Amino acid sequence: MVQAVAAKALAQTLGKLPVRLNVAVMLFFSCMISYMYRVNFSITVLAMVNPINANASAPDYGPRYDWDKQQQGLLLGAYFWGYLISGLPGIVLIERFGGKIVTTISMALSVIVTAMGPLFAAWGFYSMYANRFITGFLAGPVYPALHNLVAKWAPPDEKGKFISTIMGGTFGTVITFPMVGVLIENLGWSFGFYVPAIIGFTLCIMWHLIVADGPSEHSWISPKEQDYIERSLGMTVAKKKPPVPLLKIMTSIPFLSLVILHFGGTWGLFFLMTAAPTFMSEVLNFKVAKAGFLSALPYLARLICGIIFGQIGDIVAKRGWLTVTSIRKLFTIFSHIFPGIFLIILCFVSEPYVSVAIISISLSFNGAACITNLQNSHDLAPNFAGILYGIMNFFGTATGFLSPMVVAHFTQYGSTMKEWCYIFVTGSTIYIIPALLYMIFGSGVIQSWNEPVKSQAESGQEKAETELEKKP
Repeated sequence: MVQAVAAKALAQTLGKLPVRLNVAVMLFFSCMISYMYRVNFSITVLAMVNPINANASAPDYGPRYDWDKQQQGLLLGAYFWGYLISGLPGIVLIERFGGKIVTTISMALSVIVTAMGPLFAAWGFYSMYANRFITGFLAGPVYPALHNLVAKWAPPDEKGKFISTIMGGTFGTVITFPMVGVLIENLGWSFGFYVPAIIGFTLCIMWHLIVADGPSEHSWISPKEQDYIERSLGMTVAKKKPPVPLLKIMTSIPFLSLVILHFGGTWGLFFLMTAAPTFMSEVLNFKVAKAGFLSALPYLARLICGIIFGQIGDIVAKRGWLTVTSIRKLFTIFSHIFPGIFLIILCFVSEPYVSVAIISISLSFNGAACITNLQNSHDLAPNFAGILYGIMNFFGTATGFLSPMVVAHFTQYGSTMKEWCYIFVTGSTIYIIPALLYMIFGSGVIQSWNEPVKSQAESGQEKAETELEKKP
C-alpha cells in the first residue's frame, strides 16, 4: 500500500520528465553510493591506525588499532577480493531476476554491513577484513546489472550519455573523500561509516520505486517513449533471453583486447582510489581533512571530463565523422596513454600542490574511458553487454587488491617520493601497454555471436509474421 502511494506520487512529479532520464539519474546515484561504500575506508583507515612515528601524538578521532602497513594493504584490498568473487556469479542472478532486483538487494544489505563497520573494527583485524570483504561481495553484481539496464534503456544516439552516468561512481569518490575527512575531524571516524549508510538507505528506496528492468515493465512510462526506445534499439537487443555463447565470447580477440584495456584503466583508477589519501597524508604531509579534499580533486576532474568526453563521443558517432571502432581506438590515447604519461611526470615533481595538480590531470583524461572500455561491451554484443562487463570487471577488479599490495611492498620500509616513483612507473606501464594492444586488436563492430541462433520453426514463424504485416 505504502509502495503504491509512493510510486503514484513519484509518477505525478517525475512523470513530467522522460522516464529514461529518471532511470539514468538513478543509475548515476546507484554508482555514487556503491563508490561511497568502496572508498570511505581509504580515508577512515588513516584515523583508525596508530601513526607511523610512534612518538607523534595522534588526534582523538576514536579508537586506534595496531594494524601495520601490510595489514592496512590487506584491508584496503579486502573489498576487491569480495567484489571479484561475486562478480561472475552475479551475472547469473542478473540474467535470471533482472538488474533492478539484484541492485536493490545489494544496496539494502550494503547499508547494514557499512553501518556495522565500527563494530567489526572493535572486534579486531579479521572481523574488519570480513566487513570489507562482505561489502565488496555485495557490490560485485552491481555494475554488470547497471550495464544490463543501460542496454535495455539507452537509445543508440544516447548511449554515451547513459554510460557517462556510470561516472556517478567518480562523483561518489569526489564527495566521499572530503565528506569523510570532515566527519572524522569533527565527529570521529565511526561517522565515516554511519553517514554513507544513511545516504544509501534513502537511495535504495528511491531506486526500488523509480527503476524498472525495461521500458515495457515501467509503470508510468508513456507509450510514445516506450515505442521510441524499443524501435531505436531494433534487433540489437533480443526480446527473449538468448543462450550465452560463452566459448565464443572467451575466444573473441576484440573482447579479449577489451578485457586487457579495462584492466589497465581500472589499475589507474583503483590505485589512486586506495593509495592517493595515503600518498597525500604520508608523502605530501597533508592533514586528514585536507588529504580528503585534495584526494577528491582528481575524481572531480575525471567526472567533468567524463561527461564532456561522453558528449563528444555521441556527437562524433551521430554525425558519422568516425566509425565506432575508430572512436574507441582514438580515445584510448586520452583514457589510457595520457594518464600513464602524467604518472611518469609525477616522479619529477617535489611541490605538493603541483603533485596534486598532475594527479588530477592524469585522472581527468581517464574520463574518456566512458567512450572506450566502459562502452565497448555494448558495441560488441548489446544482448550480452552486462555479461561482457561482468567478465571484464572480474579481471579488472583484481587491480583493486593487487595495487595496495604493490604500494605496501614498495613502502614497507619507507614512504617517500623515491619509493612512490616505482609505484607510479608501474602504474604508467599498466596504463599504456593495454592501450597499444587494443589499438591493434580492438573493435567497435557488433560481433556475430550477439545474434541468437534461431531454430527453423522460429525462422519460419518470423517470416510468416513479416508476410502478414505486409498484407493490407
